[in-house]
Amino acid sequence: MTSFKKTLVALIAVAGVSSGVSIALFSAMQEKSEPISLNSDSGTTVYATPTTFTPVVSRPAVETDFTRAAASTVNAVVSIKSTTMQQQRSSGSMEEEFFRYFFGQGRRDYTPQPRVGMGSGVIISEDGYIVTNNHVIEQADKIEVTLNDKRSFEATLIGSDPITDLALLKIDAEKLPIVRFGDSDKLQVGEWVLAVGNPFQLNSTVTAGIVSAKSRNLGMIAPSNRMGIESFIQTDAAVNPGNSGGALVNTAGELVGINTAIYSETGNYAGYSFAIPTSIVSKVITDLKQYGTVQRAMLGVSIMEMNDQLAKEKKIELRKGVYVAEVSERSAALEAGLESGDVIVAINGVATPTVAILQEQIARYRPGDKVKIEYFRGKDKKEADATLKNSDGNTEVTKASNIDMLGATLKEASDELKNKLRIRGGVEVAKVKEGQFKKAGIRDGFVILDINGERIMNVKNVEAVFQSLMRGETRDKVMFIKGLYPNGRAAYYAVPLID
Repeated sequence: MTSFKKTLVALIAVAGVSSGVSIALFSAMQEKSEPISLNSDSGTTVYATPTTFTPVVSRPAVETDFTRAAASTVNAVVSIKSTTMQQQRSSGSMEEEFFRYFFGQGRRDYTPQPRVGMGSGVIISEDGYIVTNNHVIEQADKIEVTLNDKRSFEATLIGSDPITDLALLKIDAEKLPIVRFGDSDKLQVGEWVLAVGNPFQLNSTVTAGIVSAKSRNLGMIAPSNRMGIESFIQTDAAVNPGNSGGALVNTAGELVGINTAIYSETGNYAGYSFAIPTSIVSKVITDLKQYGTVQRAMLGVSIMEMNDQLAKEKKIELRKGVYVAEVSERSAALEAGLESGDVIVAINGVATPTVAILQEQIARYRPGDKVKIEYFRGKDKKEADATLKNSDGNTEVTKASNIDMLGATLKEASDELKNKLRIRGGVEVAKVKEGQFKKAGIRDGFVILDINGERIMNVKNVEAVFQSLMRGETRDKVMFIKGLYPNGRAAYYAVPLID
């Protein structure tokens, strides 16, 4: 019993000491920190910490200030007005239709009606060079540029390229504000960008968005030309009609793209816009300024983008890369040893998982440039050096085409001649000189009515068909011409544009 009492007393003593220590420690903690309480007046309620799977990293939000980028860009983005004179005829009366039915032409003449288009452009040099989209100024008879300070200039077209939808203009001015070129390769998905332009003639409009995707191929540029190059930057910055040719800049105010298109069923902004990256813009405008035409390098392959279906069909393990369907004769690819069935995975060390990226990489070079191609043949990875060529299969510089090579003085057919031949329009060959027309056998007085299926109403139509042929990538550049001589005899000619 005595032993039990001693044990009980000992336990009570230990408990008392422990309680005293706990109270002392709690008092010390109370002196060092105030508890979090519901009511600062009441004093003592302490809240629990929320349960978490992992510690939460807390950082302040990054400030998003676009004012400097906007201020450094708006003065270098211009408004472009393009005017095209087109032949139109107002609807005729019953008397008009009577004359047309019996005599082939009514008594009313076609009168030129101006068609006006609006777009944007970006000043890239202090002495007045401006980059814009080709579709903004295509076939324009007059191009007027208005600066942000309201000064207006008539612009000269230095060169254009339908394949990339870019054009270079020049105005007679000095000490102009410019937009510095940035590196579109370093642009990241999720990065903020600004679109600057003149939508709906609302000058100097700035909108913001993020980069939604890169190297996007939509099949929008030159859909009838398999050589159309597309590797768009996709953003959700608002872009509308009139923004075409305007600037896409990063938050440092550096040019990373030229706004070109929107994805919409209505024609207005519907969530996504697309810009040509400066990696392509810089090469194209350099060529246009130096040569008047683009020095376009070609690998010489017909290609398809790898996907699961193609991989299973061809029994290829790769799912990313560009499948070589065919290798062209006299091409860089043929000389480098590429074969049908190869899968290209890189150009000069840059991965090419898609057709758009491969096209963009090749578009950066000129004929004569050597590139390293990495590809798979079956399971074997190989490398080859290829010297890129132009569309003619050589490495020579391509010269800007000039319609003077036709060797003819052209003029619109007179009313008297049109009435005589019972035609509504056409272009008369007033004088044949040394050139392609003479070689083809065309004589003075011949009236051109059709070239390559395009109806010819005026000299501008002839020039447009000529330029389209010369800018195209086909090796056989021929004008197939239909027309009439003043005596009414029909004639057909094939006029090669390359000897």
